Amino acid sequence: MVLHLADWKITATIAPCKSNGLHGAMVAESKTLQASVGRHSPTIKMKFDVKMTEQIDIDFDFRKDSKCGDPDTDSLKLYETHKLLWNKELPNGKEFTLEIKGDSYGRFLLKNNFTMNLSSDRMCPHFDGKYSNKFDGWLSDNEREELKHKVRTIGGHIVFPAHKKNGFTINQARGVSRIICDRFDLTLECIKRFYKDQESPLSKTITNYNDFFDLFVDFNGYVDFFHLQDFVDQNGQIKFSLPFDNFNRPPLPQTIDEYKKYKEHTLDLMNNRNRRILKSITS
Repeated sequence: MVLHLADWKITATIAPCKSNGLHGAMVAESKTLQASVGRHSPTIKMKFDVKMTEQIDIDFDFRKDSKCGDPDTDSLKLYETHKLLWNKELPNGKEFTLEIKGDSYGRFLLKNNFTMNLSSDRMCPHFDGKYSNKFDGWLSDNEREELKHKVRTIGGHIVFPAHKKNGFTINQARGVSRIICDRFDLTLECIKRFYKDQESPLSKTITNYNDFFDLFVDFNGYVDFFHLQDFVDQNGQIKFSLPFDNFNRPPLPQTIDEYKKYKEHTLDLMNNRNRRILKSITS
């Protein structure tokens, strides 16, 4: 059998190099493969599409792309990655379309076709340098930097509505709450309770943005859309980073041992979510 390639239309998308957080990508479309078997055999033509998806560097630390020190504010690479990941079909069957825009304060936002602008948020805190330096010396320098690096990879970021609506944004509310202290596992428990019409420390704030959460239909839809499966067990219960007693115990680590366990659990979550994200765009 002799194969002749004809009518190839190839377009190349040149993305930033790996050191900037994204690999290059090549897209090949509208190709016709012509196959001839012998001199007098009929010609067989087959059309097919091949698409190589842009790859994400799941180990890239977005602090390297921030001038102000907060990638959620000004890292274009982070917002490009969010756009790449969340431009897809929603659990309600509609297509979610995102575009990057800047505001007058020099920060990036994600404009979308259903709700107010979205902004990036680091999911899991490292606690270093916070709370009157309470945790100084609880981790070694290497342990501390490993945690700070990992929570700034793409697996450590998510998006929430960007603007205030009858009070704090979700990002602000979970940060200032002494019951949540910015922990994502506790935030996720609050989101789960929202979908079940149950009260939580963030009920008022989350309800203010019900148009955003309604896009995902239910808690399972939210978890699947944002690749959060490793944050919940087989029964849909949250895998907490520290012991949980219905928001009664302090949310911060109380001992060095707890802090180290929090660190290891957080690293596992980030690594697992990074792998899920990579698989989602390469499979």
